[in-house]
Amino acid sequence: MNDVEFKDLEGKKILAVTHIDDEIRFVTDSGTYKQYHYQDCCESVTVEEIIGDLADLIDETVVEARVEVNTDEPSTDNDSGSHTWTFYIIRTNKSTVTIRWYGTSNGYYSESVDFVKVSI
Repeated sequence: MNDVEFKDLEGKKILAVTHIDDEIRFVTDSGTYKQYHYQDCCESVTVEEIIGDLADLIDETVVEARVEVNTDEPSTDNDSGSHTWTFYIIRTNKSTVTIRWYGTSNGYYSESVDFVKVSI
């Protein structure tokens, strides 16, 4: 697996999308990509919400794939640790889908989401 930028999805046709637990796979006309977080001690990063329908991305070419990160909003927990919302926005000519991840930690561990191209 090779780390890549989420923007690498732009211009690719999505052939299939699967969402199982906290892993999302995008099968495209030029390979398979995986979005996930390797969980470690003292942190948690999960898919909180998907706005739109992943099925609307199938057989469509990605026009825009961008990431927005927000650490300023109040935490949904009652702790004083670190928190991060990461929004992955995928736009095609047919629809827009936003995948919202939420990460918390004690401030030492990663709250980021991994995006890799899967070698088969």
